[in-house]
Amino acid sequence: MSSHRSTTPLRTAVVGTGGIARSSHLPALRTLADAGEVELVAAVDVDMDAVRAFADGAGIPHASTDLDATLVELRPDLVVLCTPPAVHRDQAVTALKAGAWVWCEKPPCPSLADFDAIETAERPGDAGPYASIVFQHRFGSGARHVRRLLRDGAFGRPLVAHCQTTWYRDTAYYSVPWRGRWATEGGGPAMGHGIHQTDLLLDLMGPWSEVRGMAARLVHDVETEDVSTAQVRFASGAVATVVNSVLSPDEVSRIRIDCELATIELTHLYGYRNADWRITPAPGVPEETVAAWRDFGTDEPSSHLAQLRALVADIRAGHRHATSGAGGRQTLEFITALYKSAFTDTPVRAGEIGPGDPYYTELHGCAQGWAPETARKEEAHA
Repeated sequence: MSSHRSTTPLRTAVVGTGGIARSSHLPALRTLADAGEVELVAAVDVDMDAVRAFADGAGIPHASTDLDATLVELRPDLVVLCTPPAVHRDQAVTALKAGAWVWCEKPPCPSLADFDAIETAERPGDAGPYASIVFQHRFGSGARHVRRLLRDGAFGRPLVAHCQTTWYRDTAYYSVPWRGRWATEGGGPAMGHGIHQTDLLLDLMGPWSEVRGMAARLVHDVETEDVSTAQVRFASGAVATVVNSVLSPDEVSRIRIDCELATIELTHLYGYRNADWRITPAPGVPEETVAAWRDFGTDEPSSHLAQLRALVADIRAGHRHATSGAGGRQTLEFITALYKSAFTDTPVRAGEIGPGDPYYTELHGCAQGWAPETARKEEAHA
């Protein structure tokens, strides 16, 4: 395996060749391959016809249905997981033990227990190999600019925030057997749809301390929720609301942060550009200050490419990537806490969900009315 500090392209294997691999990962990988940053050496999928078609179309020399054999034979530096969340734990651990870095599509995995098992398989220290999560909204130029200004205190203290992922999914969407099920989709809109906006909110606002959640199943015949809301308190003292829905015909993704000196707003749907951000100053802020705030620089849209570029740079530099380890876990912990709060009707504080807590191993926590019947029967006989 080539050294992560070398300038040799990172030998990369794509695992899972479905829609997200074709639409988002492959274009990003091709762009970096053209730049000499990565080399696509293998594709793996449970369907041999699908993986051969994917590999042939992308010019990838090796196609296989056997991840273990591929890891042994080709020794890739980077494994990109584009598979369903239920298999992320096993595949990530297998790749890490083979000495490869992992970039895993969201949702990261079905539980904090799974995430911690993946982290345990990483090598000690920040240089890796480690597993990181696809949270691409952190990596657009707009988020970088606003995050720096928030960290520098340019806007004063963040006070009130709102995070909204209100999308629309019809009955046909949920006719696909794996959707709307805890074991295969990983959760409802709080986990599978709103996770990107939630992740960006937490990245901008800093550590959260408490969440009070509500969830409902209002339209769709599914195991999971189809809408959720949450009230959040951050360690800084700031408060926020989070809304996730697949019931909203007027689709929008939005974050708003009201600070002492400005309101920052981001409005988009599935990805943003600099123009999707708006900064409104409080009265009395000098015009030259506002002009500097509104200078976002070169536009880099939020995208898989933006994050992959940053990940490759971190691997080469021996740095821990921002969405690995604690930087990725905070978002999954928040979503787990939202579910626990909603299903138990109690506030949940950061750090309280650990081994022995039913929500540590299952996002439904075996809660009456939410857990699959098989899970409740297993819990009763445990």
